[in-house]
Amino acid sequence: MPSGTAPSGTAYDIDLERFWRDPYPDLAAMRALAPVVYVPQLQAYLITRRDDIFREEKRIEVFSSAQPEGLMTRLMGENMMRKDGDAHMAERRVIFPTVSPKTVKNRWLAQFRAATNEILSELAPRGHCDLVRDYAMPVSAEALKLVTGLSDMTAVEMDRASQDMIDGCANYAGDPEVERRCNVSTAMIDAFITRKLAEPLDPEDVSLIAVQHRAGLSQTQLRANVKLAISGGQNEPRDAIAGTAWALLGHPEQLALVQSGHASWLQAFEEFARWMSPIGMSPRQVAQPHELHGVALHPGDRVFLMFGSGNRDERVFAHPDQFDLQQDNRAAISFGAGPHFCAGAWISKALIAEVALPLLFDRVSDLRLTGPVQLGGWAFRGPLSVPVAWQA
Repeated sequence: MPSGTAPSGTAYDIDLERFWRDPYPDLAAMRALAPVVYVPQLQAYLITRRDDIFREEKRIEVFSSAQPEGLMTRLMGENMMRKDGDAHMAERRVIFPTVSPKTVKNRWLAQFRAATNEILSELAPRGHCDLVRDYAMPVSAEALKLVTGLSDMTAVEMDRASQDMIDGCANYAGDPEVERRCNVSTAMIDAFITRKLAEPLDPEDVSLIAVQHRAGLSQTQLRANVKLAISGGQNEPRDAIAGTAWALLGHPEQLALVQSGHASWLQAFEEFARWMSPIGMSPRQVAQPHELHGVALHPGDRVFLMFGSGNRDERVFAHPDQFDLQQDNRAAISFGAGPHFCAGAWISKALIAEVALPLLFDRVSDLRLTGPVQLGGWAFRGPLSVPVAWQA
């Protein structure tokens, strides 16, 4: 908020720790209270209702992604997510050969399947594991190593870098230790990119580093976009793989729909992404004076588009708080709703719905939960641990 400007409209206070543990009760209260609320603890206006988010995200002249002083820009560089209009679309076109449906089908899918089968071959004899740490994390990381071109990184390094960056981007409380870890991880990524660029690039290489390098993007642009891909392309599939498996195991009647062919793995993933929203929000900065539902917004104000709230809007969904494969969730905004719609959506859907979930349930028998599952986060949300066992 600009210095000296008093918040407009309705204020709503949150307990940050409680909000991290479970934001949904507060988000429901915000939706009921007003369509736009000011949260002092985040120093931001939250847009919480689905149709408002869907409409306003497209107004880039008002709600700008360009945030020179924003956390993501300061910590990771000015990537394509922090640009609007022609500048955003130019970089999006550059990376399209990496993320296109054709590339996913013809290049990535077979490699994802091979890597996941190898992980399952090591896991299956054990008879138990933590689905987050032992399965979803390496499956997501091995896929991301292929897509980015950073094949020298280990799965653990990829996961740690992603987590440190998303923690940094959600560090609105200004914790210096969170910022320090983020800086360490971005420096590590830069070192791996430097090593990759020192090697001759195969002309058939369609990895993110290769296509940006061939297109002539600057080092600054290339590095920022690779960090963006890691920050979202690791934790979000990881959380969706483990989270969807947890949701299905905890709702056996929903799992039966999939296993009987009455619902698909893609439906299960998309319903989980609506219900628990691994991407809970997207930040914007007000670029020009604007009034929304009677709230006066000023240039420089911080606005959060709360996807996780919109995905549970009782005005739109029949059973917003339930994991229900039979409800109509086509209005979900899990991947965004405007020009910044997730560029990796096709990759995520293929990895999760065509590889990770069906292979997991096909290759182990009597898969079952063996303990409680805790989720965490509001800007990014997912299970912290999913203990399971099966017949070895």
